[in-house]
Amino acid sequence: MDLRIFTEPQQGASYDDLLRVARTTEAAGYDAFFRSDHYLKMGSADGLPGPTDAWITLAGLARETERVRLGTLVTAATFRHPGPLAISVAQVDQMSGGRVEFGLGTGWYDDEHTAYGLTLPPLKERFDRYAEQLAVITGLWKTPAGEKFSYSGDYYTLADSPALPKPAQSPAPPVIVGGGGKKRTPALAAQYADEFNLPFVDAETALAQFERVDAAAEAIGRNPKEILRSVALVLAAGRDEAEVARRASAIGRETAELRANGLAGTAAEIVDRIGQWREKTGITRLYLQVLDLSDLDHIEFVASEVAPQLD
Repeated sequence: MDLRIFTEPQQGASYDDLLRVARTTEAAGYDAFFRSDHYLKMGSADGLPGPTDAWITLAGLARETERVRLGTLVTAATFRHPGPLAISVAQVDQMSGGRVEFGLGTGWYDDEHTAYGLTLPPLKERFDRYAEQLAVITGLWKTPAGEKFSYSGDYYTLADSPALPKPAQSPAPPVIVGGGGKKRTPALAAQYADEFNLPFVDAETALAQFERVDAAAEAIGRNPKEILRSVALVLAAGRDEAEVARRASAIGRETAELRANGLAGTAAEIVDRIGQWREKTGITRLYLQVLDLSDLDHIEFVASEVAPQLD
């Protein structure tokens, strides 16, 4: 079971805060450090000092970490044009020595688009643009060196692109697709995804969606086992009930609710809960959403007390 740390810095974090978390993640032995791609805080958080750009952050972390993999859950297709985005991600992959994983989603948070002058099209158009972005970005990366890439879609047209730079990973960084849509999402995952991720759902919902992705892969002649299954769950772990409650309270949640809907409890409880997830859904990767970025002991505790029991 790969354990990854997943952060939401739009809720209030500077680059230096993220660097401390990423270095702790790496030193503790986790597989990867991931972050969201949002420009506006959600809920009651103050969001200070303001948002940090996902790919600028990851470029910095690429040079200030050595082993841990880096990525987004997930980059919003509404924020960037696919050609420049392909360049940015390829460059960060080079800067990291081939440690980038690329999550891409449709974009959804209306208020952040309004706050920063971004367009959020209707859902169908968002999916259409999203599908074209996946085609363009992966097409640019996978075009052999010395050849040109062209694409003609309803929203994006590229003519005789040199398709440079190339990412360090060949033919491309792993692509992560996720979400609960029952038709188009599984179809796009079957075509493009190396990993399919479901955030913040129950095991039964996750299993049903994983099975839709498998069916979509089989329908196009792809082996479903090529698509890794993962989920993201909110974390509140502790040495005893008091510590669990303190960590849940720090992020404005109740322990009973997190036990039901996230990953909360002592090390033994969490090991058991992860085992249930693995048995029910076949996941091999778990993103631990850490919301209090000042609590580095939280990250270290899970690495020392939970991870060794998952082999």
